Amino acid sequence: VEEVTPAGSLRRGRETVGDLDLLVTGRDNAAIAEHILKFPGIADVLANGEDKVSVKLKNDMQVDIRMLARSAYGAALMYFTGSKEHNVVLRSRAKKHGWTLNEYGLYHGDKLLASKTEQEVYTKLDLPWIPPELRENLGEIEAAEKGELPKLVELGDIRGDLQMHTTASDGHSSIEDMAGAAKQLGYQYMLITDHSKAVTIANGLSEERAAEHIQRIHAARKKVKGIEIWAGTEVDIMGDGTLDYSNELLKQFDIVLASVHSRMNMPVDEMTTRLLRALENPYVRILGHPTGRLILRRDPFLFDTEKVFAAAKKFGVILEVNAAPERLDLSDRHVRLARDRGMKIIISTDAHDPQHFKLMRYGVSTARRGWMEKSGVLNTLPPEELLAHLRPLPR
Repeated sequence: VEEVTPAGSLRRGRETVGDLDLLVTGRDNAAIAEHILKFPGIADVLANGEDKVSVKLKNDMQVDIRMLARSAYGAALMYFTGSKEHNVVLRSRAKKHGWTLNEYGLYHGDKLLASKTEQEVYTKLDLPWIPPELRENLGEIEAAEKGELPKLVELGDIRGDLQMHTTASDGHSSIEDMAGAAKQLGYQYMLITDHSKAVTIANGLSEERAAEHIQRIHAARKKVKGIEIWAGTEVDIMGDGTLDYSNELLKQFDIVLASVHSRMNMPVDEMTTRLLRALENPYVRILGHPTGRLILRRDPFLFDTEKVFAAAKKFGVILEVNAAPERLDLSDRHVRLARDRGMKIIISTDAHDPQHFKLMRYGVSTARRGWMEKSGVLNTLPPEELLAHLRPLPR
């Protein structure tokens, strides 16, 4: 095997995938197929041909593996990555030239015009290479034609994580252990955001415990060098829009992140009023997982998006993209909406364990699907610049 590349909705970074498409190049298709079929997770072999193996896994996921000649790799990767709608536009574009585009290449009659790389095929179609996350026919072709494709945020741009939990509430690790792991990733800062008292199921902190926790964070800040450790909270937004902590306590935190964890079935107008009231609190600087959804388990709660986004922009409250795979909240659609309104976001993992820091890539992928550039993501900034971009605290 020379190369294995995921294609399809996985490569596009969609929040759910129906099946997996893998493209493989190598020297001996029969040997590669034989090797694939030894995988212990296979429940059923659906197809086993010269250039394709299709299997059903024990977890009920279908996986289609296509073995390709290196010369056709780019065309196949392009064909099997793009959404149906994106590919229809590309084939139509080829047809206007009298060409044919398929998984083997771009052809003029029997003459091969391009196939080795995606860039080669896009270039022949008079387009720049389009990032996989954008290939949904949601304006990316038009933007490419005008030279206006965004330069998307990348995982390597992230300089810190702004939501995480420790053993003080429902996390599994100490402040110091979380700091050590974040430091190993090269992060310059981190925000500890243990739960407030309303989330009893998550061992939420009373005001007294929260005040003590702030002191522990300050002590850890002195102990662990080379990373900024900020004292924060994930304070609950109560049903009437007030916060679960007094302003006297909230002003002691470096950054307050506010989230909804209860009464998610409120009518639209009531939920909108609830969120608007929370955003007015002068200590709220980040709105955590703003729609409360759990993918495939709980629908997002309903509110007037235009009003809430406008209020967040007005007050300088930053919207979070929660990178936990079960959340991805904001969704890619909401990220695009925020971007189009000139708003900035942060991407955080909601880590409850050092291992969760690696989930950041899912949040970055979601932001990329929302056309977000590095300049639109605040935690790509160094610490002092990030703090300067947050809502100013009351004096």
